[in-house]
Amino acid sequence: MSLLVGLTGGIGSGKTLAASFFKELGAYIIDADQLSRNLVRPGQTALNEIVEYFGQDILDDKGNLNRGKLAKIVFQNSKEKAVLENILHPKIFKKEQEEFLKICAHDASAIVIIDAALLIESGNYKHVNKVIVVRSNEESQIQRILSRNDFSFDEVKTRMNNQMSLDNKIEYADFILDNDLQQADLRKRVEELYPKLLSISKTR
Repeated sequence: MSLLVGLTGGIGSGKTLAASFFKELGAYIIDADQLSRNLVRPGQTALNEIVEYFGQDILDDKGNLNRGKLAKIVFQNSKEKAVLENILHPKIFKKEQEEFLKICAHDASAIVIIDAALLIESGNYKHVNKVIVVRSNEESQIQRILSRNDFSFDEVKTRMNNQMSLDNKIEYADFILDNDLQQADLRKRVEELYPKLLSISKTR
């Protein structure tokens, strides 16, 4: 029987890298961030709702959502952040379930993993069978974020402080993947965990 797994972790924890390793082993990956990006394309209902609340200034000169500008607004104001999440999260959940059902239709024993930064904060953990949290120390997270994004150190800290603490996330975890060393170490941990997920799917 198919198994729906939520994969999460703090920003810069390496959860997307872990997802890529799971994919190599045969899992199907649903990228919540990509679904979110698709939902805010021009003409989409979610973008219209965002513009209605935040104003036309949130768009660039081509009518696309200026994600950087919106991020600065919501990461500095919890009320605005909640408004955005109330617009997006139900639509993302619906898309994820649609993708899951499509996958199950052609692979009844699929291991499907939702790669989602806000899996727990959004309440989406309630919709999955198992939760995996990728754990990394703060120094490693900061280094990863700075190396791949045009963020200042202060912006990185602000984003990290706006997320649920790692200790709180771990309370929801069925499995923990530590990612403080080399990529090869994370790959090995994923390879050790994947057979356990297969075993769970067979006994459901």
